[in-house]
Amino acid sequence: MTNKMLMAVVIPAFNEERSIGKVLADIPASVTRVVVADNASTDRTAEEARKGGAWVVHESRKGYGFACLKALESLAQDPPAIVVFLDGDYSDYPEELPLLTQPIASGAVDFVVGARRVAGREKGALTPQQIFGNALACTLMRWLYGGQFTDLGPFRAIRWDRLQELEMEDKTYGWTVEMQLKVLRHQIPYREVPVRYKKRIGQSKVSGTVKGTILAGVKIIGWIIKYYF
Repeated sequence: MTNKMLMAVVIPAFNEERSIGKVLADIPASVTRVVVADNASTDRTAEEARKGGAWVVHESRKGYGFACLKALESLAQDPPAIVVFLDGDYSDYPEELPLLTQPIASGAVDFVVGARRVAGREKGALTPQQIFGNALACTLMRWLYGGQFTDLGPFRAIRWDRLQELEMEDKTYGWTVEMQLKVLRHQIPYREVPVRYKKRIGQSKVSGTVKGTILAGVKIIGWIIKYYF
């Protein structure tokens, strides 16, 4: 692998001490850097991440986007060619990372989303509200933007230079949909690939609460409508 194909993994994490070590252990050896963005955890997430070989950065402002931006800031001085975003709750299968990076490394596309389709999804891994919200958001993106996405899955990969073009700004629940909307608007070549998905370790900070579900839904739909107009 040449320097141009160096890969980094970004993992936002809030109170994931039980799962982060498992996530890190399953990341393929081809990944050159792993950055865990500890998002104001009150447990041993940071310690477990360091034990697993990750570089840890701290973001005290709670929010998925805040954590991602902090991790990207740490990569900016010596950027990789490809960035992979992966959750720290062990719901994704890190060993499937090549499924996302290979189409980018080959030059076929610049952005890949792991789609959590029914065939590869453990029963109960996604809540009914998540399934409905994903379907609604992707339908709106198809109607308004001509997009072909079927999922807002957090397991995704993108070329570093393309990511910089997007000028990501969302600090909380809208990070994934913002990225996909901007990929469509910038006409960046993209692809979805099926990935497996299992029940997370611990309770979700978003879909596991009524408040989190409502706020995430409002933010996601808000981004789609706002960005269109």
